[in-house]
Amino acid sequence: MSEAINRKSDIVNPKSENWYSSWFDTPYYHILYKDRNYREAQIFMDNLTHYLNLPEKAKVLDLACGKGRHAIYLNQLGYDVLGADLSENSIAEANKNANDTLHFVVHDKREPYDEKFDAIFNLFTSFGYFENREDDIKTLTAIKESLSEYGFAVIDFMNSQHVIDNLIPEEIKEVDGIIFNIRRFVVDGFIIKEIDFEDKGEKFHFTEKVRAYTLEDFQAMMNETGIYLLDTFGDYKLKKYHKNTSERLIMIFK
Repeated sequence: MSEAINRKSDIVNPKSENWYSSWFDTPYYHILYKDRNYREAQIFMDNLTHYLNLPEKAKVLDLACGKGRHAIYLNQLGYDVLGADLSENSIAEANKNANDTLHFVVHDKREPYDEKFDAIFNLFTSFGYFENREDDIKTLTAIKESLSEYGFAVIDFMNSQHVIDNLIPEEIKEVDGIIFNIRRFVVDGFIIKEIDFEDKGEKFHFTEKVRAYTLEDFQAMMNETGIYLLDTFGDYKLKKYHKNTSERLIMIFK
């Protein structure tokens, strides 16, 4: 979740103009979020694949896969999985787990694939990063065009209203000896997180920025792209979505 602005060019590619080419490519992103609940992610994949009733050895695309935690587990469930992400460092790390039915590639999610997939997963709020809504429309179009005739797509997004209602303005978090000072606020329809920390005598600053899309916003974009929304859920156990109280907005479409 971020539009990353880094004041230290030796950590990222100095030619990077967008957050998704910088913050996600730093080791600090993975340090800050190292305590993510892997078991919860596995339970979500179990519930999701059971709900979709995917065929044996189905071709699955994990779009914006990061280091591949979902892709690796989906492969363990028996699926032929491709993980795609714009972060070269994340893909290099994910590739350590590659095998005959698990592959990883550097890829821009706005671009469709030549091959078709039985399922495309865009998980853990890996949507809404772009400054322009048109780029999110391109992403949805690319997902639609990359699905097989009987394929399904899933976007697992934050429930923006719930996040805004429960926003913690300031937080200090220590991970691996690094003290992260975090500020959160909402500006111009984006939920913003500013992250400041110091490591080895150097100061760093990043800003995460995610558009606060609602279900109605997604429905409007899906209508524009000819996508049919099949179902919505409000958490990883696939319970009913409630606008004000659900933690997640999980959408099944094709």
